[in-house]
Amino acid sequence: MAQTHNTPDSRPDPRELPFVAPCRTLDRRAPWRWLRRGWQDFLHAPRQSLSHGLIVVLLVITIGHATWRFGNLGLFLGLVSGFVFLGPVLALGLYSISCQLARGYEPRLGYCLREGRRNLGNVMVFAVILLVVFLVWARAASMVHVFFPVEADPHWRDLVVFLGVGSVVGAVFAAIVFAASAFSLPMILDRKVDTITAVLTSVNAVRCNTGVMALWAVIIGLGVLVGLLTAGLGFALVIPVIGHATWHAYRETIVADDWPEQPESTP
Repeated sequence: MAQTHNTPDSRPDPRELPFVAPCRTLDRRAPWRWLRRGWQDFLHAPRQSLSHGLIVVLLVITIGHATWRFGNLGLFLGLVSGFVFLGPVLALGLYSISCQLARGYEPRLGYCLREGRRNLGNVMVFAVILLVVFLVWARAASMVHVFFPVEADPHWRDLVVFLGVGSVVGAVFAAIVFAASAFSLPMILDRKVDTITAVLTSVNAVRCNTGVMALWAVIIGLGVLVGLLTAGLGFALVIPVIGHATWHAYRETIVADDWPEQPESTP
């Protein structure tokens, strides 16, 4: 692998950089370490972290209320699509808070906003990728209804087939989204790297640590379930902790030394 040494007068040639950043091999205790560090970041910056979580709560409540009241699929898809675009920007804010804490700064929301604006182009490309996957996912979900029994009192075996096919299709798309987003946004915030390289790096790291990342996906899924069971209110805590933990997951997993760091600015 080509090694690039950065000096004030030289910059790495993009043609010499590897296609994806290498990753470390993780042990099965890694997700619990990430959660512990994420919780510590939350405790060190509760006001800044909760502000991000409360925005998510408001978005979830708005989407749920609008869907319940109007029952319009087009409206639902439009609101969720907006959430897909806004979600990565909110995630960058949480990663920025953890990054500021690691550098010994007092986290400031203004600094998070500057970080988001600086990386807005790559974040929007990532959001478009997520949106395309989401729309294909929605289309696939509608096609699964072909397997829904047409009888008024269907046999349980027919329902099992319908639920089984739907679960498999949903799991495939969920795995794609998880693999693409596990480490890509933190890498975009941390390094001067394009979206495609960050996504491929994330997918490769998930592939190389399948068991550990499957456990991490289950933990995230349980956190989302807690948020849903509390009518969205639990997201005020779940989202910040998972966001901070994701930053630590990236720092422990991805070896991105070949790419130059994003320029550091004082909060």
